Amino acid sequence: MFRRRFWVCMVAGLPVLIWSTTIQGWFNYTAPEFTGSFLIVPVFATFIFFYGGFPFLSMARWEIRAGKPAMMTLISLAIVVAYGFSIATEFVDTGDDFFWELVTLIDIMLLGHWMEMRSVRQASGALGALADLMPDTVDIIGADGDVEKRSLTELQVGDVFLVRPGESVAADGDVVRGASDVNESMITGESRPADKKVGDRVIGGTVNSGSGSLRVLTTAVGSDTSLAGIMALVAAAQESKSPTQLLADRAASLLFYAAVAAAVLTGLIWTAIDGGFEAETIARIVTVLVIACPHALGLAIPLVIANTTAIAARHGTLIRNREAIDTARNLQIIAFDKTGTLTAGEIGVVDIATIDGVTDADALAATAAVEGDSEHPLATAIRDAATGRSLVVPSTTDFSVQKGIGASANVGGEQLQVGGPRLVESLSVPLPFSLAELTEASGKEGRTVIYLVRDGNPEAAFALADVVREESRTAVEVLHGMEVQVAMLTGDSHDVAASVSKELNIDRVFAQVLPADKERHILELQETGETVGMVGDGVNDAPALVRADIGIAIGSGTDVAVQSADLVLVKNNPLDVPRVMKLSAASYRKQLQNIWWGAGYNILMIPLAAGILAPWGFLMPPAIGAVVMSISTIVVAVNAQLLRRVDLSLT
Repeated sequence: MFRRRFWVCMVAGLPVLIWSTTIQGWFNYTAPEFTGSFLIVPVFATFIFFYGGFPFLSMARWEIRAGKPAMMTLISLAIVVAYGFSIATEFVDTGDDFFWELVTLIDIMLLGHWMEMRSVRQASGALGALADLMPDTVDIIGADGDVEKRSLTELQVGDVFLVRPGESVAADGDVVRGASDVNESMITGESRPADKKVGDRVIGGTVNSGSGSLRVLTTAVGSDTSLAGIMALVAAAQESKSPTQLLADRAASLLFYAAVAAAVLTGLIWTAIDGGFEAETIARIVTVLVIACPHALGLAIPLVIANTTAIAARHGTLIRNREAIDTARNLQIIAFDKTGTLTAGEIGVVDIATIDGVTDADALAATAAVEGDSEHPLATAIRDAATGRSLVVPSTTDFSVQKGIGASANVGGEQLQVGGPRLVESLSVPLPFSLAELTEASGKEGRTVIYLVRDGNPEAAFALADVVREESRTAVEVLHGMEVQVAMLTGDSHDVAASVSKELNIDRVFAQVLPADKERHILELQETGETVGMVGDGVNDAPALVRADIGIAIGSGTDVAVQSADLVLVKNNPLDVPRVMKLSAASYRKQLQNIWWGAGYNILMIPLAAGILAPWGFLMPPAIGAVVMSISTIVVAVNAQLLRRVDLSLT
């Protein structure tokens, strides 16, 4: 709306400037004259006053009704006075017109608010993104075993529905037939797919990531599902989060009272001096009120925010909520989700132990060969580790799977086996010391261990876990250097959380946390009086992201997390958190400088407009006052551009 009105008024304002007698006098030219040309300026200016000025006049009414006059009231006061004075000088006094200042003033204010609104967070799509996790249709299995596709709204408690590989689970329920892996990371935060079999519970919105199909007995639908509960938490958190009042609005509020007081005082003094309410008194009052209009103040914040947004984007951070860039500098606690944020969110090989005479590379290559045909996530992690080390993986024959134990294959003429603890138990041989040591340490840290067995003898062990991002270590160090506490919220076990916490030197750890608990823990941290930021990437993080003073989403995360956040780290780099805090501090300094200049310039010029120098022969004409005020806009704009020189390095 501001953009549309800006361009319309921009075009409509050109005839006003061209045919303005004041502008013609300044630039020494004569505009074409024809029948009715004298109406061009007042007609176009009147259109701009009502069309372009309407948003400010409308919002000023609400400020006045609320008893809190601020920016809109000050702008409206100036344009009403400017319009009234211009009409008077055009048709009554026949003096220099003042319409040119009216149209430029309205256009500048429209431009400023257009830029401001672009920086404000758009209506959050978090709830819509949550709803998108649910399928539109569901395959319901009838009493006769036939499968019928129906709308999700027709699903009822007690119905049995089918979930094929790759499909989303339609509702909460219990598995009554089949087995498969289900990816629940978007709900629970657990990085490893959950093995689901008969009797296990599944959650609506999760995905069947395995190769088997599931038949699920519906236990909850609609508002009773776990996903609906998360949606309710997001909605409640959004409603409870009120916007922060802008510093510029507070300055404008004070300036409004100062301007009105100065105008009244000016009128009284000049009336006393002239012995009556003369034309010069009106000119003084108008000049005071026009000078008071926040040309620069109206652009002080939007110009800085526009530059801040561009700088942040260049460094990999998207600002979805304009107020977040002000709050980030004050963060005292940063709470990170573990999976996909501090960690890569993918299972990887984090440690290897071998017996004497076997190298890590040889053991990894042989294990990757055995796992070559397996679809299990742990097998994928082994293969990825071998690829990452550029190892040559030998070919295999006779691949087979022993359910619940592991896989085996012939590699180079030897029969090798790969599997978990059950494989070792089936061998009835003791683990070599190096392998036993890794097994014990991994058990304490909640890591998964798989073994390579050759000719019935274990010769290598691999610890697998969610891999910690290298950038996370540096990010935590930098945040500690900025005296910011680091917390971690995760749905994983206490052992896994403790392992990651120890590795990264995390200050506070909350493990086995459900979605509702994450939001509650953020609230608990806030109740201590600390300013809390939350960094996450999953559906389970959405309520906490909204509840936090600043929600920061990892760009590769779910749509829900991104839509719920105030800031988005496009590069998925935790180091961008302290970087955006530095940018926030620099941006805030520029905003303060612009506010002080904008408001201070007004306060300084108001006495001059009132005629304080009249005893020395100087009276500021209204038109000159308007020009002088335009200079302050240029100063604010230049100062905002200097923000681009800020150093955001973390070394």
